[in-house]
Amino acid sequence: MTSAGSWVVIGAGGHAAVVISTIQAMGGTVRAIFDDDPRRHGSKVLDVTVLGPVASCRAGTGEKAVLGVGDNRVRRDLAARLRLPWSVVIHPSAVIHPSVTIGEGSVVFAGAVLQPRTSIGRHVIVNTAASVDHDGLLENFAHVAPGAHLSGHVTLREGALMGVGSAAIPGAVVGAWAVVGAGGAVIGEIPAGTVAVGVPARPKPGTV
Repeated sequence: MTSAGSWVVIGAGGHAAVVISTIQAMGGTVRAIFDDDPRRHGSKVLDVTVLGPVASCRAGTGEKAVLGVGDNRVRRDLAARLRLPWSVVIHPSAVIHPSVTIGEGSVVFAGAVLQPRTSIGRHVIVNTAASVDHDGLLENFAHVAPGAHLSGHVTLREGALMGVGSAAIPGAVVGAWAVVGAGGAVIGEIPAGTVAVGVPARPKPGTV
């Protein structure tokens, strides 16, 4: 699904550090980082220099690019703004069935598990030790946070976030751009654009 080689990374925060470490674990090399925060220009993340703003990013011949940005909406906006050779980043320790499909720019971190017939969209994050069981659907820009677990036939619509340590029972649906808080348990459908917390997870007042 992916390969080593030379990469450029957009973003210089903590999430980018994990992306870079994952590329390095794959045997790849990150040539440069680009970030719009001028305070970061000239600094280094895991010995890789932040060369300048995102607008100055250029991928060399044969280079790959990935968004090292955890915020789903920012990742969406950057993907629309930039025309780069987006590629998939997968940690060697991830367990991924051959029937799984993964869209461009998505990242799968250490210890993650993707079970048969799961479909992962573009620029999705499957974070450290997260799991998606059989027939899962993660639409573009979704994020399964560290230690979150999705049962079979779970759907995350575009931009949905499953928080740290959250879980979803078989057939659950999380609506577009909805957020399930840390430790939440989804037992049905979470409406689009809401923030749901608790066991079972319910939308917080004022977010519906």
